[in-house]
This record gives sequence, structure tokens and C-alpha cells, in this order.
Amino acid sequence: MNIAYVRVSTIEQNEARQVDGLKKYDIDEWFTEKVSAKDTNRPKLQEAIKFARKGDTVYIHSLDRLARSTKDLLDIVEQLQAKGIHLVSSKEAIDTSTATGKLMLTMIGAINTFERENMLERQREGIAIAKGNGVYKGRKVIEYPSNWEDVYTKYKNRKLQGNEAMELLGLKRTTFYKLVKQYEEG
Repeated sequence: MNIAYVRVSTIEQNEARQVDGLKKYDIDEWFTEKVSAKDTNRPKLQEAIKFARKGDTVYIHSLDRLARSTKDLLDIVEQLQAKGIHLVSSKEAIDTSTATGKLMLTMIGAINTFERENMLERQREGIAIAKGNGVYKGRKVIEYPSNWEDVYTKYKNRKLQGNEAMELLGLKRTTFYKLVKQYEEG
């Protein structure tokens, strides 16, 4: 069976380019998601791996759609190979059913990681320069909601669970716990 995995990083991005590029492979089953590849804990990726059987081939548009790091890429490929599943990357013309394909996959994965780390390093340098010039201020400081004291007190006294407190305050999980920590330290 020919299985396609298509991923874009955000809801705003469009996966049409990838889908068009993979149509030539006569895909039987499509797995598409709009989520970051910061790790391999992605619902549709895991679903595709679980769905695939020995002898199947998973098609991707390019390696960076599958993983950001060499480690994650090789871990995914290892999972597929353990089940007897091949991986084909259209853009890089890699097929893991061949020894050359396996070698190229490892090399390209390492190069992709190197490029990403260089980009992040340049980004950090640029931010440092911008901060020095007073241009970059960082993220906006989040203010405590007006009902913070009341909700926080109920939360600390176990009259509210965390998710209930977040809902009453209109905060997301990360922001809520960041404010709790900040409040308790300050």
C-alpha cells in the first residue's frame, strides 16, 4: 500500500504543494496534519506509522516535513524499518529500500540539522544585536487578570482545579502556570 504523510507547521499554511507532488505515487491512504515538527509526538504521524504494514511504502514530499532533527528522522525511519516499511522522499529522491537511499537519508538528515542549528544561531545573534540597539523588547508582559486574587486563592485552597481556574481567568495552561510561579516567587 502507498501511504502519504503530509505536514505543514501552522493552520495558515497550505499543504496543496505537497499533495500535488505526491499524487504521482498513486497514494492509497493520506495522513495530513497542521502541526510543528518539534518532536515526533504528532497524531497523524503516529497514526500513519501504526496504520502501515510490512511491504508498504510511506511517501513524503521532503525530509523536513517528517522531522526537524537527524535524531527524530532516524528514529522514525528505524520505526518504519522495524515494521518492514519503506520511506520515499520525493524532493530528495531517497528510497530507504536501497542501501544508497539509507546512506543518503542519514547524510541529508545531518545536513538539515546543521542548517537549522545555524539558522537558530543567526537568529539569536540578530536578537542580541536588536536588544543592544533597543529595537527588540521580547514578548509582551502578561498582566494578571482582574479576578486573579480570588481565583488563585480558590485554586491554592483546592476549591478549584487548574483547568477550572484557567477557564475562569481566560488563560492558557502555560500562561496560567507561569503566572502562578511568578506570583508565588514575587
